[in-house]
Amino acid sequence: MDKEIRVMKTNFEVKNGEENEKTKVVGYAALFDDPADENMGFIEKISPGAFDKALKKSDTRALINHNPEKILGRVKSGTLKLKEDSKGLYYEVDPPETTYAQDLMKSMDRGDIDQSSFGFTVSVEKWDDSGDVPVRTIVEVDELFDVSPVTYPWYENTESGLKNREKVFEEHKANYKEKEVKNNEVLNKIVKMEIKHKID
Repeated sequence: MDKEIRVMKTNFEVKNGEENEKTKVVGYAALFDDPADENMGFIEKISPGAFDKALKKSDTRALINHNPEKILGRVKSGTLKLKEDSKGLYYEVDPPETTYAQDLMKSMDRGDIDQSSFGFTVSVEKWDDSGDVPVRTIVEVDELFDVSPVTYPWYENTESGLKNREKVFEEHKANYKEKEVKNNEVLNKIVKMEIKHKID
């Protein structure tokens, strides 16, 4: 399973703590049943419960722009909390008192950063090819590597990002064609059997 990255414009914010409480970064890394655009030739959405397996086994990190040198929190240390609710994948981070973390929160307050991203692998997916545009539904996420506030949706604009989604679609098309070939082979066998039966 190859690692995938998705960027979504979701609601997240800097939550100023009360007296004796720390300031936190809170929001949604992913939204359920919220179809993504079809720029790569297919629509993608995430089923409720898709992160259940990953949340039980993944030691997920919160990073800035997926940069492991700029860590905001980690599940194992208790500085990152993740949960699924009816809306999507919710996260809450206790950011460190580092320059990069403080700069991030200032940028979020100003509205300069308003997108979240997550890195993951998929163990179960479903495709629906009945409409004009194929629909990929992510049913189960196997590993959730990180959640990240991001400055811009890099995967849409860079070669590596385009290859990421393009590969998913190409694999699906290859599987779809393979199924078509097998179905045609089965149909041909049935037709031959019917013809033979009529002759006999």
